[in-house]
Parts: sequence; C-alpha cells; structure tokens
Amino acid sequence: MTARGRGEATRREPVLERPESLFDIRLDARDRSAPPPVDAPRRAARAKTAKPAPDPKPAEPRRGRADPPQKSRESSRPARRRRRGSLVFGLIKWGLILGVWAVLALAGVIAWEASKLPPMQTLMIPKRPPTVTVQAADGKTLATRGDMGGVAVPIGELPPYLPKAFVAIEDQRFFSHFGLDPEGLARALVTNLTSRRLRQGGSTLTQQLAKNLFLTQERTASRKVQELVLALWLEHKFTKAEILDLYLNRVYFGAGAYGVEAAAQRYFGKSARQVTLAEAAMLAGLVNSPSRLAPTRNLKGAQARAGLVLAAMRQQGLITPEMASTALARPAQLSRAGMPDSSGYVADWVMDQLDSFVGEDLPGDVTVRTTVDAGLQQAAEKALDDTLAKSGGKFGVGQGALVVLDTDGGVKALIGGRNYADSQYNRAVTARRQPGSAFKPFIYLTAIEHGLTPETVREDGPIQLKGWRPENSTHEYRGPVTLTQALALSLNTVSVRLTLEVGPKAVVATAKRLGITSPLDPNPSIALGTSEVSVLELAGAYVPFATGGIGVIPHVIDVVKGADGKVLYQRNISGPGRVMDPAYAAMMNHMMMETLASGTARRADLPGWEAAGKTGTSQDYRDAWFVGYTARYVTAVWLGNDDSSPTKKASGANLPVEIWSRVMKTAHQGVPVAELPGGLRSYGFGGAGYGAPGGSLLPPESLPDDRPPAVVGQMPPPPQPEQPMTIDRWFAETFLGAKRQ
Repeated sequence: MTARGRGEATRREPVLERPESLFDIRLDARDRSAPPPVDAPRRAARAKTAKPAPDPKPAEPRRGRADPPQKSRESSRPARRRRRGSLVFGLIKWGLILGVWAVLALAGVIAWEASKLPPMQTLMIPKRPPTVTVQAADGKTLATRGDMGGVAVPIGELPPYLPKAFVAIEDQRFFSHFGLDPEGLARALVTNLTSRRLRQGGSTLTQQLAKNLFLTQERTASRKVQELVLALWLEHKFTKAEILDLYLNRVYFGAGAYGVEAAAQRYFGKSARQVTLAEAAMLAGLVNSPSRLAPTRNLKGAQARAGLVLAAMRQQGLITPEMASTALARPAQLSRAGMPDSSGYVADWVMDQLDSFVGEDLPGDVTVRTTVDAGLQQAAEKALDDTLAKSGGKFGVGQGALVVLDTDGGVKALIGGRNYADSQYNRAVTARRQPGSAFKPFIYLTAIEHGLTPETVREDGPIQLKGWRPENSTHEYRGPVTLTQALALSLNTVSVRLTLEVGPKAVVATAKRLGITSPLDPNPSIALGTSEVSVLELAGAYVPFATGGIGVIPHVIDVVKGADGKVLYQRNISGPGRVMDPAYAAMMNHMMMETLASGTARRADLPGWEAAGKTGTSQDYRDAWFVGYTARYVTAVWLGNDDSSPTKKASGANLPVEIWSRVMKTAHQGVPVAELPGGLRSYGFGGAGYGAPGGSLLPPESLPDDRPPAVVGQMPPPPQPEQPMTIDRWFAETFLGAKRQ
C-alpha cells in the first residue's frame, strides 16, 4: 500500500515565520562586555512606572546598509550654530594671522626702502637754489632768474589767509596728523576704486614737501614708501609752521615758477606779501595741477579751482562768508606786469655777466640793481612794438632792437627784439649786423684827426678802381662838397675817398678806440660800413661824441647784494677815459647836428635839444639804423629781419628815426637842457634847434633819404692827408669870418 493509498495524505513543507525581531542584529546594553552604568537601577525603576509606549509601526524591511536615524530640527540647530561659530572663529584666527604677516611684510618693505635713503642723522634739507632778482635803478623788480624763479619769503611776512588756503584745499588735518593722514588716505583709496582711475593722491602737505625736497616725481610704490618715511622724519624734525614755510617756498606753480613769491610775481606782477584773498585762493588751487591750471594758459580753469578753495576755506571756518563772497565776486586776473616783457632781455644779459662779477657759486639769493630806467624801458618797448605793428608789414620789417645809454655808459633801456615771449634771442647784444652809413662818423673823425675840417672840400663824383664803382643812393653827384655836407647827405663817394686818404687800418683803429669790439676788416669796403657790429657797441662808440671825447664801457650792473644786504659787487670803473680830442669832438658834433637839421635824419623830432646822429642802411635794404644823441643820452635803433632778407626799402631815415624820436622824448622829460660839446650854443650861435626850420647850414633844397651802398671791390693806396687844423682856427675861419661879413 502506497502512502497515497493510506489516506492520500499530502506532504506539507515546514514554514518558518519571519518575525522582525529575529533579524534585528543590533547590540543592546546586555550585549556589552562593560558593566552596566551606575544609575542602571534608577533607569529600571523609571521604566517600570512609565506607561507602555505604543507599538511602533513596523519598519520596512532593510536592504543593504542600514540608514542612520533622522535627527529632529531641535537637535540640528545647535549643530549649525556650532559650525557657524567655528567658521567665524577660523576667519578671525586666520585674519589675525594674515594681518600679523601683512604688518611684518609692510615693516620689511618700509625697512628695505628706508635703507635706500641716507641715514636719518645725516639727512639735511637741500639748499634752496639761489634766485637772482634783477631790479631797475629805482629798485623796482624787472625780472627774476634762477631754478626757483623767486626768492624765499618767510611765512610770517605772508597774509594769514595765504597759508590757510593751502591747508584748506590740500590738507585740512595738517595741524593734527603726524605726517600721514589715514582718513584722507582711505578716502582717496575709495574714490580711486569707485572711479576706476587715479583721482586723489591722499598725500599730506608734509608728504608733498618730502617729495619736493628729496625724491623724484615718478609715481611708484617704492617712491611712495620713501615719501612716507621722509614725511615722518620731517614731522619729527620740524614744527608745523616750519614745514608749511618750506612747502610754500618750494612747491611748483606752473609757468616755471617755484614758490609763492615767484608765482605771485609771474601771474599777478606783485610780491606774495601783497596778494589778495582771491589771488591767494588761485595760487593754492594751482599746486594740484600746475601745468594744466596755470593762468597763463587756462585762466578760467584757475578761477574755477580758486572758487573751490574759497568754498573749502569758508566751510572750515578759515574765512567769513562775507570774505568768500567778496573774493568770488572779484576773481583773480592775470596781470600784464606778470607777462614776459622786454625786461627779460635785460635779465638774461645780467645773468650772462653775473659770474664774472661775483663768481659761479652764489652765496644764496642775490639782488642785482641795474642802471635801467623802468619807465624808459617800457616806453622803448612800446615805441618799437607800435611802429612795427603799424608799418612793419609795409616795409617788410619783422624785428628790431634798441639801446639807450647815458653819458656814463649806463644802459637805461635795452630792447632785444619785438617780443620776448616769442623769441629770447637778444638782437641788441648778441646779433651783429652791417651798420652801413652809421659807421661813417669813424671815417670822418679819422680824417679830421689827420688834419681835415668840417669845411674841407672833397669831390662827389664817379670813382672807379679795378671794376669797382661806388655810387650814391640817388646815382647822382654834387661835385665839390664840404665834409659837413657829405656826412649829412651820406654821400658814399666822399666816404670812400676819405677812407683811401687815411687808410682802412686807421679807420679800424679809430673805431676800436671809441668802443667797437667786433672784428673789423681793414679793407676799403669799411668805408660803407660792411663790417658787422652790435647795437650795444655802436651806441657805446657814439658816446664820446656826446661827452666831448670821453670813452665809456657800456654796462648794466650797478650793485650786487646778498640776501643779508652784504654788498658783493659795486661798480667803480670809470671807463677808458679820453679817447678823442675835445676839438675833434666839437667838429664831429657840428657835422652830425647837420644830419638832423637838413640831412638824412631831418625827420628826427626832439624840440629844444641839440641833437646829432647818423642814419645807416646796409646793402639791399637788409638793415636800417639810426644812432642819435644829445648831451644826456645816446640811442641806437636797428630794424631788419632775422634771416637777413631784404626789407621793402626800409632805411635809417624812416622807421628808425620815428622810433628814436618817441624814445628820446620820453628820456628827456624833466631833464635839464644841456648843449652838446662844440655845439653852436657853446660858441654863441643861438640857432633854432634841430629838426625845426632855421637850424640848417645847408642850402634849403630837397635832400634824399639814406640808401644802401653799391658792392665794394679792391681799392688803390690812399693819398696823403692835408695839414691839420686847430679848432680855434676852424671856428674863426668858418663862423667868425662869415659873421664879420
């Protein structure tokens, strides 16, 4: 019987239940090898009395790694706080660490840059470059020269609002900081970062002074660190007032002006001691950008900046609102006196000579008092400028020069060109041009010294020697004429004949003796003034005619004094002495007075004064001259072009005579009248004055202007001179005999 047959009983496989507790393999306290905690009995007691907890929801079967239990919000917040606190603490800690390292690094950089500077115990304020103040004869300042452009003025002598203006706009915490202004530096840093460009520097006045005294103007981190070190040293070494004094007398104001005195003179034509509040505000505003804001090129910009300075001063209580309003209503203006003028030519000439008088190393600021008459200097500048502005284009003249000397050789006025601002080339001292007929007085004087007189007759006629034919300007000839007529009419043929008679070397010797210093060629061409001379030396060589034969050395420097008032030089040289016999000087004056009375310079106008002189025109009308004189002054005028190009027939008889008349009228205002040595009044002949009818000894006929000579060639040997004549014999035969008739 099979199993099925015995009851068909089925086989049942055993089924095992999977209660969750059987598969929980986590350890509990009973599984630990350590003894139970001390408070285990108390925990057991609490467990018995506690209410049974509801059965937990059956957990889902776990697969793989068991998940950590979720934390409640209450338990996660303290953790976040702890993590945040740890982060803040870490930041603070590392910030402090980095800060310490930054300080150490900064200290190292400062120490490194400071090591490049000279030892502080040996550091000294650099000596301020000396300034030369050039004054007129009356003490008025004509110009200043030197690297600083002006003398130092103590802060106590300045108006109180002047230094306050600088503090207000440049460093308002100047009196409270220690050389470095952290607040100002931070503000400048923020401004520069927000604007993304360098707009503020944050430097204090002390730092700016340190840069000006010891460092270059380059903008580098190294220079900035050195600037800070030096600023701290300055604050330790000097008081605030001393630092401000040094700053004001050295800072740059543009247009070549260093220091407030130079700037005030340059822009306002006055001393810094006399500036107004508006002018002080403008000066304070310039140091921020001196090249861009210089009033000479940007007056509106300088005035706008001055307005900001005034506003700052008012806000800081340094001036009253009324003072600010008044200054704003009348802003500072550029003074004409502060502009470069013809006095610059005088100042430059002074500087060229100064070393020979006081040495190359000046002891400090010096003052040079000159012989120049400031009023006459301005009048001469105006006369030249007005004449060229009116007639320069018509006559093709672009430049001019002028010198006025007194009878001691002192320069009373010197104009080296039409406009000093445009050209500093000194045409009165440096340039040399052909004098033309203005050189003839030396030829006639040589002839007189060889025995001729003003009444000696010579032939005005054609002359030809080896292809050379000198002619008169009119190409006409007058036949026999006296030397007086020949000189007054500037007859070229007579001048050549006289040169041949006495010899060119004798003429050169005479000119040198009277004061010509330029090289002169002893050839026949000298008869027509072909050797070049300067305006200054030609004027000086005419002075012996005005003095009766006493020579002079043209000079401009009278006294040189140091800043302490000590006299470093004082002129006491009298000159070469007598260079001409008084009788010959009288004869020459007689002849050259006729030049103004009825000759080529008859347009000269100086009523009431005996005056004499000579015109001159070089070949092709390249140079136009007139040198005229009285018993008080000698004035030489030259007109032409720098490139020696021909003018449009400008001659000594037109524009130079016009300028000479204007200048000499100014020079003789208020001066007692004096006669020329040997003049007609000196011998009892009243005369009507020169430049007026009745004063001429020549026939009343139409006379030509002075004109250029012809080309010169080789000359034959000169003939023997006539026998000499005394002055008494000449006057007796010429005037007294004629009077008895």
